[in-house]
Amino acid sequence: MSFNSLSDLRKARGSFDNLMKEVEKIDSPKQQGRDNGNEWKLTVDSAGNGYAVLRFLAPPKGEELPWVRLWNHGFQGPTGKWYIENSLTTLNQQDPVSELNSELWNSGVESSKDIARKQKRRLSYYANVLVVKDPANPQNEGQVMLYKFGKKIFDKIKDQMQPEFQDETASNPFDFWEGSNFKLKARQVEGYRNYDKSEFESSPSAVADSDEEIEAIWGKQHSLAEMVDPKNFKTYDELKAKLNQVLTGGARVTTAETIAAQTGTDDVEDLMAVNSATSSRVTVASSADEEDTLSYFAALAEDD
Repeated sequence: MSFNSLSDLRKARGSFDNLMKEVEKIDSPKQQGRDNGNEWKLTVDSAGNGYAVLRFLAPPKGEELPWVRLWNHGFQGPTGKWYIENSLTTLNQQDPVSELNSELWNSGVESSKDIARKQKRRLSYYANVLVVKDPANPQNEGQVMLYKFGKKIFDKIKDQMQPEFQDETASNPFDFWEGSNFKLKARQVEGYRNYDKSEFESSPSAVADSDEEIEAIWGKQHSLAEMVDPKNFKTYDELKAKLNQVLTGGARVTTAETIAAQTGTDDVEDLMAVNSATSSRVTVASSADEEDTLSYFAALAEDD
């Protein structure tokens, strides 16, 4: 159900069964977005520590869910070129990298499995947030922005809706009236960004003092459905051509020969047991590839 008026949203506030159904879908997996000026990012100090207070917001007007999730791939092929693309598995469609990774994994070659691990999908979530407190960038406070986060933060959201212990009360952190602010706390632990100390405030509160102010916040939210609109994804054929370019330089090869090239083995006949496929020739990569690579690793540095 999508929400088009604040009164509809208020009526639905007591139940978040639909959200829990979506969480359950994620917990039973079947199967990346670009940075833009609307995206909020946590600033950390030289020690890797950072702090901010965010408020997760309800679904944007006309939309059903307060979050979207996107899968992407980012890896360097034997040619030295990079493959950094959103995965069609986000749309529950076939994706050439996922297909290749399945073949690599099932090839029976341990080095192929290692390559599949290197080329695996990465998961990101996006939600609208109100920036309540941002000590490093106070100009962001009061702004409605998109926040990209990973499984660790999503698990904390899920725990808020479905607490583990009997003395904890379930609540909807996306609720305008009875949600809770989220204290985002980042540390550097063993070389990685760690969010274990992040938590929701214990006392629920309205996101603003009046419904008029809440309506104004709601009207500033960014579309999430737009981020997973099929028009914003490359087609299967386009992705297959890019993958072929990254792995083989654009030559016409079978899947078995691609695996052989990646693993450095000459035993192509044995690998032919894996499904073979052909790829069309493609043009040389544009200079934008280098910019994509830099952007991708900048995003990885801030990933949750």
